[in-house]
Amino acid sequence: MEPIEVVITEENGNGRIDKVLSTVNPEWSRTQIQQWVKDGAVLVNEHTVKQNYKVKIGDHIVIIEPEPEELDIVAEDLSLDIVYEDEDVLVVNKPRGMVVHPAPGHVTGTLVNGLMYQVKDLSGINGVMRPGIVHRIDKDTSGLLMVAKNDLAHVSLVNQLVNKTVTRVYTALVHGHIPHDQGTIDAPIGRDVKDRQSMTIVDNGKHAVTHFKVLERFGNFTLVECKLETGRTHQIRVHMKYIGYPLAGDPKYGPKKTIEFNGQALHAGTIGFEHPRNGQYYEFTQPLPEDFQTLLKQLQNEKR
Repeated sequence: MEPIEVVITEENGNGRIDKVLSTVNPEWSRTQIQQWVKDGAVLVNEHTVKQNYKVKIGDHIVIIEPEPEELDIVAEDLSLDIVYEDEDVLVVNKPRGMVVHPAPGHVTGTLVNGLMYQVKDLSGINGVMRPGIVHRIDKDTSGLLMVAKNDLAHVSLVNQLVNKTVTRVYTALVHGHIPHDQGTIDAPIGRDVKDRQSMTIVDNGKHAVTHFKVLERFGNFTLVECKLETGRTHQIRVHMKYIGYPLAGDPKYGPKKTIEFNGQALHAGTIGFEHPRNGQYYEFTQPLPEDFQTLLKQLQNEKR
C-alpha cells in the first residue's frame, strides 16, 4: 500500500495529530490513527512522534497505512436474518442464544462468524474479532443490530450512539404488576464489586436512562416497552431489577423461581439511525420471535 502524504496548512493545522488526520480521511478513526502513531507508521518531518503531538503549519506527514489484517475467524453459514443491507450498513435480526462476537468459550457460532460468511465487506475499526460490530445485545436477547460495512459508516454509527440519537426500542416481560403506565429510570450503572460478571446501580457508575411504558398486564407479570436513552451493559435488565420488576427468565438478575424460557424475555424490536452516507433517517422493526409470542399467549390464556 502506497504511503499517504499530508502537508499541514492553515485549513487543517490545529490540534492533536489524531484529530487533524481524522479530518483528512473520514474513514480513519482517531483510535486507529493513535495506534498507527504508536506503531511508528506515522512520520512527521521524517521522524516518529508521540500520540499527543500537536501539528504545526508546514509539517510534512507521511502515513504508512498498514495492510488490512487477515481475519482469523471461521466463516460459517448460519443463515442470518439480514433485514436490510446496502454498501455502508446492514441491519441483522439476531436470534436469542447467539453470541455477537467471538470470545473465549465462544469462538464459533457467533453473529460475526455468520457475517463473515454472508457479507463481503465489514469495518475493521473494532479489531479482527469484532469486524463491523458497533454495538451489542446480550446472548439471550433477540433482535436488531446495526452493522458497519466500512470504517466511514462505523465512525458515523458510533458517534450517533455517543450522541444518543439512535432509536432503540425493546419489548420485555418482567416479574410483578407495574401499577403505573409509564416511567423513566435514571440511575448510574457500573460493575458489581461483589460479582465482576454482573452490573448494578452504583453512585460512580456511568449515566444510564431507560424510558418504559406498560403494554399489557398478566397478574404476576407485566409486558413493557423500553426505550434506551443510553446503552450501558445489561441496562434494561439492571434498571428493571432496580425498580423491583426484574426480567422474566433472567438467570443473572431475576428471581431463582421464574418462567421456563432459557434466558431473559427481551427483544430489541426497533432500531433507527441516520444513514452514514445520505443523512436520511432509517428505522426498522421486527416482531417478537415465536417463542416469545408463545409465552405471551400462555400468559393471556391464564389471565382469562
